Formats: sequence, C-alpha cells, structure tokens
Amino acid sequence: MGFLQEVAGPLGERFFELGLASQIGVSIAAFVTLSVIVHVAKQLLFVNPNEPPMVFSWFPVIGSTITYGMDPPTFFRENQKKHGDCFTFILLGKKTTVYVGPNGNDFILNGKIKDVCAEEIYTVLTTPVFGKDVVYDCPNSKLMEQKKFMKIALTTEAFRSYVPIISDEVETYLKRTPDFKGQSGIVNICPKMAQITIFTASHSLQGKEIRDKFDEKLADLYHDLDMGFSPINFMLHWAPLPWNNRRDYAQRTVAQIYMDVIKSRRAKGDKGAQDMMAHLMNSTYKNGVQVPDHEIAHMMIALLMAGQHSSSSTSAWIMLRLASRPDIMEELYQEQVKAFGAHLPPLKYEDLAKLPLNQAIVKETLRLHAPIHSIMRAVKSPMPVPGTKYVIPTDHVLLAAPGVSASDEQYFPQPDLWEPHRWEPDHPLTPSHVRNATNEDEEEKIDYGYGLVSKGTASPYLPFGAGRHRCIGEHFANVQLQTITAIIVRNFKFRNVDGSDKVIGTDYASLFSRPLEPANIYWEKRN
Repeated sequence: MGFLQEVAGPLGERFFELGLASQIGVSIAAFVTLSVIVHVAKQLLFVNPNEPPMVFSWFPVIGSTITYGMDPPTFFRENQKKHGDCFTFILLGKKTTVYVGPNGNDFILNGKIKDVCAEEIYTVLTTPVFGKDVVYDCPNSKLMEQKKFMKIALTTEAFRSYVPIISDEVETYLKRTPDFKGQSGIVNICPKMAQITIFTASHSLQGKEIRDKFDEKLADLYHDLDMGFSPINFMLHWAPLPWNNRRDYAQRTVAQIYMDVIKSRRAKGDKGAQDMMAHLMNSTYKNGVQVPDHEIAHMMIALLMAGQHSSSSTSAWIMLRLASRPDIMEELYQEQVKAFGAHLPPLKYEDLAKLPLNQAIVKETLRLHAPIHSIMRAVKSPMPVPGTKYVIPTDHVLLAAPGVSASDEQYFPQPDLWEPHRWEPDHPLTPSHVRNATNEDEEEKIDYGYGLVSKGTASPYLPFGAGRHRCIGEHFANVQLQTITAIIVRNFKFRNVDGSDKVIGTDYASLFSRPLEPANIYWEKRN
C-alpha cells in the first residue's frame, strides 16, 4: 500500500499538470474563437455607411496583412473590382483606407498638412536608417529647408557634369568586375545594378572624395540600410533582429565616414570643394542656425538612400526587360548609332534628349515596376471624400497606390505589356492622356518650401510621387537611369538564359518592390 502511494503521488501531480495545461489550451482556443466571432460579427453587423467598405478578414489585428503583403498590386486590383476605388482593410491592427486612381492620388498626395502627415507614419523606418534630426525626424518646415539645401545638386548645370561621371563609372565597373570577364556569361543582375547605382550616385552627387571611400563593401552597407525598410519594422523597428542589427551597424559606420571627412575639412579650413558636403557645411537654416555636422552626415546618407532603393531596382528591371526583348535592346543600340555615328563618342547630357527610345525605356519600366507600391499618410483631421458620402476618420491611415492606375486598362491600353514604344505620340498603344499631355513647364506648379514643382497629382502615372513629398531627385534618377542604360547597351547584348521572353517575379519583402533573386541573364559583349 505504501508503494502504491509513493507511485500515485507523482502520477497524480503529473495528471494534474496535464489537466491544467489542457484547460489553458482550451481557454486560449476559446479566446481565439471568441475573438474571431466578434471580429466577423462587427464586420457583418456594424457597417458604417459613412466610411468606405471594409475588406472582409477572419482574424482581428492580422486582418488582411498577409494577403496584402504577399502581392500588394494584386490585392489592390482585386478589391478595387469588389468595392470600387476607395476601400478599407486591416493592416497590422490599423484600419487602412486605400484610394486608388487619379482622384485618389490627388486626394492623398496633395492633402493639406493639417489633414495628412507622412512623418508620423515613416519616422519609425527612416530615422534608424538616415539618422536623427533629418527627413521625417524633424518638423515638416525643417524638412522643406533640407530639401532646398540639397536641390543645389539637382540643377541642369550639375546634370551636365554628372553624365560623363556616370558614364565613366559604368564603363570602369564593367571592365573591373569579374562577372563580366570574357566574351559572354551569366550574371545575377540585381546586385550588380545596386553597386552601379551607388557608385554613380556617390561620385556625381557627393564628389570624388566621397566616391573614393566607396568600394563593394561600403555598397553592401547601403544594402543593409535599405533592408531596414522592411514592412515589419513599422512595429519592430526597435527589436534586436538580425536585419536591424545590420542596419544599425551600417548607419553608424557610414555616418562616421561622413563625419570624419567633415572633421578633416574643417581642420584644414578647406574652402575649395564644390560638392554637396561643402554646400551643406556652409548652409544655414532660416532661424540662423548653421547645419550641425551630424545633420550633414545624416543628410548625405539620405541623399543617396532616397534614390538608391528605387534606382537600383528600376535599373535591374530595365536590364531584365531588355533580356526578355533582345530586339528592343538592338533598337536602342541602333538609335545611338543613328544619332552619334558608329564610333559612339562619349555621352553628354544634351545627347540624352536625342535618344527618345532610351527615355521611353525608363518611363515604361517605371510604369510597370513602380518601386514604391504603397504611399501612406496618417489622418490628422476627418477628411470628406469628394463626390461620396465617405468621411475618413482620424483613426485610419490613408494609402495611395499610383501603380494601380499606371497599370489600368482605362489609362494604358494592354497595361500588362511592356512596350516602350507606347510613349511615342502616334503609337497604337499610346494613351490619350500621354498623346494630349502638355509640357511640364506649362503645368501648374507650387512651392512647398524647396522650389517649384508640378502640382499634377491627379495623374494615372506618378512614379515619383506627388505633392509636398514628391521626390526631388526624379530628374537626377532619369538622367542616371538613361545614362546607365545607354552605356550598358553600348557594351552588351542581353537575353534570357533560356531564350524565352519571360520576366522574373517581384519580391515584396521590402516596402520597395524589386526583382526576385537570383535574376540571371545571359550577356554577350559587342564587338
């Protein structure tokens, strides 16, 4: 009897533990089930007719986050068909109202500063990448002054000096990179274009002294900074996750490089430099405060990062599209031969205007592969949607998706077809709004504090955004992408490895869409 008691004691405790664990499991399951029931019931029974229709989801907090994150453009298009241009979905527990189409672009991107706020949304992503006191980590008025400082690097006169620099950087890179040795080969084009864009941008925008400090390792640090823009970082930007650790190390390392150069220049009393850093070192805010050194370093990071993710992905898409259409790549080469002669002299800024197909390649690629698929704004005051009964409340986030209208049959015939010739005035696929478009110089312009920019937010094609946060580097990006494309076309013929006309899928893991890797293409040097 004593033996049985000794055995029964531990067994009884074990059974009790199992029973307790079972009860906890049942309680959790019941709680989850109840949460789902309440969430579904709220959607079905408590519909607010004064708010946009809600995209149905099964789970609270999660909502449509996973479906949206897997393929945002498809998510937008499918729900546009169900609910119209304006609808709401749950994104990471937050009611997010999407408004697509030209009217939506205008409503959100041209929203007044009292109604919408970008800083509140993006500072958790941008501040760890760029650094403190710049871009979205400062008042909007200060950001506008910072953008004005940086526009000195974006003048026509500056572009004239950039084209030879960019051309030389591309030629040098193609000659020294082992992946392009020999007469032909296969290469994963994405990391190569990322390096080319960072080298060309750092040299042209920030000067030779900064460029000389860049190598492939430093370019990789900028890639680590870029990965800090992961969507999950809206919630976990503070977490000691692997990509955040790499982001933070890269930010400290790159910022210190800039700080060392600034310190060295100040010690030498160097007044002769004419680059962006020198300009910022001699700049003063309206309140009389000279731009602090740490802000200069952080603005230098932002200047490159602002275009790096979009230009590197766009240039990679251009190369992949050309590999899928070798006939277009040959047309580009013949366009240069016709314009400049068979010996193809060094490229100049004015030469780009003589290459309309080269320009159209960039336009068409940006149309189908918009680098930023979602542009978000916090709602600061209730916003009535014109022409509807909807009022967007302050507990919502607004989301614009210009890429939806840029791939809409209503505005672009055969929208899924990559056809650069559609940008010619008389091509069968040329949309009417392109055929009848006025010159941008004639469009209405507005100054948000950093110079006049086009006010054309109500457009189906906005690859660089619009409104006060329109990308100030769009003209540089066009010059950079056109020059890179022209030089690569002079040197290579591309095709898909399997000889098909297929194009690789899109990676939406970051906020900035890019080609899935490896994105291999077959290259062959021209004679």
